[in-house]
Amino acid sequence: MANAPSLRWLPPSPTFRAQLKAIPGLPMERAWESLVALANTRLDFIATNALDQVMRRVFADSAPPGLSTKPVRLALLGSSTLAHLHAAIRVAGVRRGIWITTYENDYGQYLQELMDSGSALHAFAPTEILLAFDAHHLVQGLHVGMDGEAAEATLQEVLGRITQCWQLARDTLGCAVQQQTALNVMPALMGNNEQRLPGSPRALLARLNEAMRPAADAHGVDLLAIDDRVAIDGLDAWHDPALWHRSKQEVALPAAPVYGDLVGRLVAARQGRSAKCLVLDLDNTLWGGVIGDDGLDGIVIGQGSPLGEGFSAVQDYARDLSRRGVILAVCSKNDEANALEPFDSHPDMVLKRADIASFQANWSDKATNIRAIAQDLNIGLDSLVFLDDNPFERSLVRQELPMVAVPEVEDDPALVPRLLADAGYFEGLAITAEDRERTGQYQSNRARASLMASATDLDGYLAGLEMQLTWRRFDSVGLQRIVQLINKTNQFNLTTKRHTEASILEVMNDPNSFGLQLRLLDRFGDNGIIAIVIGRKNADGPGGDVLVDTWLMSCRVLGRQVEPATLNLLAKEALRVGGTRLVGQYLPTKKNGMVRDHYAKLGFTVVEEAADGTSLSILDLDRFVPTETFITVTQA
Repeated sequence: MANAPSLRWLPPSPTFRAQLKAIPGLPMERAWESLVALANTRLDFIATNALDQVMRRVFADSAPPGLSTKPVRLALLGSSTLAHLHAAIRVAGVRRGIWITTYENDYGQYLQELMDSGSALHAFAPTEILLAFDAHHLVQGLHVGMDGEAAEATLQEVLGRITQCWQLARDTLGCAVQQQTALNVMPALMGNNEQRLPGSPRALLARLNEAMRPAADAHGVDLLAIDDRVAIDGLDAWHDPALWHRSKQEVALPAAPVYGDLVGRLVAARQGRSAKCLVLDLDNTLWGGVIGDDGLDGIVIGQGSPLGEGFSAVQDYARDLSRRGVILAVCSKNDEANALEPFDSHPDMVLKRADIASFQANWSDKATNIRAIAQDLNIGLDSLVFLDDNPFERSLVRQELPMVAVPEVEDDPALVPRLLADAGYFEGLAITAEDRERTGQYQSNRARASLMASATDLDGYLAGLEMQLTWRRFDSVGLQRIVQLINKTNQFNLTTKRHTEASILEVMNDPNSFGLQLRLLDRFGDNGIIAIVIGRKNADGPGGDVLVDTWLMSCRVLGRQVEPATLNLLAKEALRVGGTRLVGQYLPTKKNGMVRDHYAKLGFTVVEEAADGTSLSILDLDRFVPTETFITVTQA
């Protein structure tokens, strides 16, 4: 198909076939690493299916051992043929280090399978459901002669059927829901003013897509917005009418890899696997020219030339990403003074020094500086996206740091914002106030580090911070941020259990459970919500046991006595629900080794410890004495 959607931000692999052929002979861990590497190349439909076949041959239906991500069981429920999309979805999961198992309902039987507790769908026990209804199915019951009132009634009926599926998925399966927007393949009957024909199938689908958006927000459903993607690529790139009539495949075969990637982004975002930081090169990436050679007056940026406006567009997009919560960093081979000068002095610079959370400008290689950025920001290397115009530097970073995303950059800077947007590295499910304040929080961290460097002792440093810990129980105001933190925090996370909005609402409504959200303020600013704790009175164990279901914290507040201050609150809440013992679990992952001894350090007694590191710890509340800290604790 001409102009087929492409994973154009990924590098091509000239040795794809040879690498793929070698995978079955590799040890399991290396085989998985090779599959992830190949999944992160520019695959078409045929290559995607070939990779999927090898993956299933090597691993069958079992996830590779030792993954740091949660396996996903994704059910595709739709009204048309979806079989050609499974491989692309599974490979999109591999691209992000996630094992996805897929299921598809019998043709047209999505509602029956949702309603029947004995169906194959219920036996599959999905963790997520993707609802994908074809255009012809959605406009059933509509006819062109309808007046506006009848067409509106049909629209509400269709939307009602869709929301019924959402509710059934939640109530009967307890899983997260993705809803594909309609692929509007219907031909126009009026032309430019199609909306003036109430019974137009094309007009109804356009209105349905708009109506689904606020409905999805209200129901906590995530949209797979292929209508937005089709607006970029064109309908012919996504739909083949002949294929539809032959096999009822609404999404054309060549579009499957991009479709799968769109699904994979949502799955990854739900697990907190979206990138957090955009690392920017400077010369010929944020401006034209070399600042060290051309000087402040010689670099090209801003109004006056198409090239300069293109570089300004890159900065505009980076700044807007920062405003929605993406961290910005700089990694440049330059003298630091030269690299900083445009940020401080050039009148056409969109980005300023205050927008950059970590600034690495020196003559070390890019991989070394990217490691330094990750350490400086206290985030994983797999949270970084590196933007550089130089193919040598991109190749070096891909080789040295395969976990860092490195997009293939367009020659014209004006094309870079669209490329980054299409790549979906920063896929988000919700935006909170803390997201918008993230860069300021990192700047405040520098001030804290400066205070620590000048302090003569730890007590003096902690006292000088003038910390206030404010807490409140879970509520609807903080719901999105609570779910976001639970699903993206991996390092300081004792159990790494993931929760949906529905499961958090269950905690809020359960008198034998409690959820705490903690915010830390100090003399340098507001750190935002930095800790989440969920406790459940254990119905299956001794009557007074309170299980710590979830305890997670932001790593940026480590070493400030937040841990014992949180335990003081946790113990108080456990006593409130009738607890006599706190039971703390540690479930090891590849990323949370830092909290292996967390409970022991806080005075718990370790009563069970398995060979894999899993442990169970007990704290008797009748013997617990709250720890004094330099933190003032108040309930908000």
